[in-house]
Amino acid sequence: MKRLSITQLVPGMTVAEDVYDLDHELLIQKGTILTDKLITKLDLYGILTIFVEDIIQPVRPAEDSTDTELSYSERIKSSPEFQLFKTDFENDVELFRENMNLVIQKNTSLDVNTLLKNTMAIVANHSGSISILDMLQNMREYDDSTYTHSLNVALICNILAGWLKLSDEEIELATACGLFHDIGKLLIPYSIISKPGKLSEEEFATIKKHPTLGYQLLLSQDVDDHVKNAALMHHERSNGSGYPLKLKGNQIGPYARIVAIADVYDAMTAARCYRGPLCPFRVIEMFEAEGFQKYDVSILVFNLEGDWLVRFFKELHFDVITFESGFYGYESNIFLKVLPYF
Repeated sequence: MKRLSITQLVPGMTVAEDVYDLDHELLIQKGTILTDKLITKLDLYGILTIFVEDIIQPVRPAEDSTDTELSYSERIKSSPEFQLFKTDFENDVELFRENMNLVIQKNTSLDVNTLLKNTMAIVANHSGSISILDMLQNMREYDDSTYTHSLNVALICNILAGWLKLSDEEIELATACGLFHDIGKLLIPYSIISKPGKLSEEEFATIKKHPTLGYQLLLSQDVDDHVKNAALMHHERSNGSGYPLKLKGNQIGPYARIVAIADVYDAMTAARCYRGPLCPFRVIEMFEAEGFQKYDVSILVFNLEGDWLVRFFKELHFDVITFESGFYGYESNIFLKVLPYF
């Protein structure tokens, strides 16, 4: 028996110990022979490692499948659209990195217009058959630095603002708020930001200074007050449980409330050293479970209604076939809400 990461698993391996999800529900029983579908299931549930037997059993391929059949994710990654998106995204991240380093290290002016223009161009140039949410979900294996996270949050804010039917000017402002929300993290020692293990209390206290540091940095820059407030308030929560000021409800800026949701969504669907990326279903369930206490009700009520969920699933191309053969019986109230629409 040996312990392997999910990336090391191959069809034919035998599960040596029962595998449970984060809610302690049984996912796969001991003695099960792994298939491609079961390995995908483990990945989707955020399982990092499992125990397997040393002997690999032959796996008979499904009669109606072929060796050349690609998953939806693989089809996206091999598409010209994704390759172009990836190139544009990486170029924008690099430009953002260079500009931020000049601001931090040489105290130059923040080139908001250029950076925002490039980010808005990604939205304009990549609104084809593959949605931006799909693109971002399939970028998860790439760099997850503060710069990349900032661009992710900017794009998600852009999508949320559009779904909320804000004006073009407001959508652009929401995008800018997402882009610069974490600028204060660039003033935190990299050794703390990149630490793979659990942070000490002192290190976590240092991390929690980044909203204030970002706000102070932006005070000297020619940016909208909403952008400054988003940097300061994106970790505030409607029930007063956030930081740094423990603001409540409408004390939190309106754009900071949008950024808070986009920030949490991106952070939870990204891989971490202590867990794999959570699938979007898990994150939406979290918003349903605790969102009305911590986040802007006016955004969540709209976002969590059936029409928004249908739009969310269709943006990620989760159709009935995906439910049946992609997530393999994932039990969620969200499924019950959206299935009638497909």
